[in-house]
Amino acid sequence: MSSVAVLTQESFAEHRSGLVPQQIKVATLNSEEESDPPTYKDAFPPLPEKAACLESAQEPAGAWSNKIRPIKASVITQVFHVPLEERKYKDMNQFGEGEQAKICLEIMQRTGAHLELSLAKDQGLSIMVSGKLDAVMKARKDIVARLQTQASATVTIPKEHHRFVIGKNGEKLQDLELKTATKIQIPRPDDPSNQIKITGTKEGIEKARHEVLLISAEQDKRAVERLEVEKAFHPFIAGPYNRLVGEIMQETGTRINIPPPSVNRTEIVFTGEKEQLAQAVARIKKIYEEKKKKTTTIAVEVKKSQHKYVIGPKGNSLQEILDRTGVSVEIPPSDSISETVILRGEPEKLGQALTEVYAKVAPLRV
Repeated sequence: MSSVAVLTQESFAEHRSGLVPQQIKVATLNSEEESDPPTYKDAFPPLPEKAACLESAQEPAGAWSNKIRPIKASVITQVFHVPLEERKYKDMNQFGEGEQAKICLEIMQRTGAHLELSLAKDQGLSIMVSGKLDAVMKARKDIVARLQTQASATVTIPKEHHRFVIGKNGEKLQDLELKTATKIQIPRPDDPSNQIKITGTKEGIEKARHEVLLISAEQDKRAVERLEVEKAFHPFIAGPYNRLVGEIMQETGTRINIPPPSVNRTEIVFTGEKEQLAQAVARIKKIYEEKKKKTTTIAVEVKKSQHKYVIGPKGNSLQEILDRTGVSVEIPPSDSISETVILRGEPEKLGQALTEVYAKVAPLRV
């Protein structure tokens, strides 16, 4: 945002009065100096040096003494989507009314953010939240807790790592809850349990679980290694229903943390004893290199409102296709307008996978 200083006759006179008389030359049209007009420096003397400014620091502020700073935009806008199956209030006759409207009003009053609700084509709820970053993050957490159905999951890490998840004065935990819009319950110090309970949406739980495991890996006294693998190849490394990565972890005794689809990271983290960890990394690398050489892609257009049927409950349809055909199906994020679905796999298997994708939406196609 640009700033504009308005120069009035009074402020110009005040500025002019501060100049040394000897420094001011006035050129008149009838004077002998007409052929030799004043230079720019003569007509507009330079401002005083720093020392002079300091001497007059105690004087009342004039029109030119205040520095005009541009105001930075502090308001952001984010759009959150609540799928139909995860909506707490599904009565279309009361959209924008009743308990749902009351909750939105309470969230706005509590956080200072502004909320606008609309129905998506798939009857999911689109919520546009505007305000300062902190207010938007708090509103998002409230939206998830009060307008979206909740799930829960547990993640197990060594008891001695719990304090690193909490952080100094609980700041790390609060930040993690805000970023993932989840509720994270950590056992009390006198509780022998090493399980951390996470409550929220499926996507939020995945993100929080991933972050907790990363924090634990950083504190682990065993060897830690990170491997960059393109996001598109993560499903092949995890395998259908995470069976393949589960087998590698069991056989090598190495913990392998693959970012969930909702987390935009490519780094796979390994934690374990040095020799076994090296074996696990080598096996993952081999799978990755083989898939890069053997797989290709095709892109198809599927209506955005039908993507959820390709994904299936808790991603089961994607896992079924991967299990039966060895083909990974990539769906655009819910907040993207793209309708392009990408199938990645060995060329001879792509046809079968495409047939299965169309079968998921065939009853709904007009």
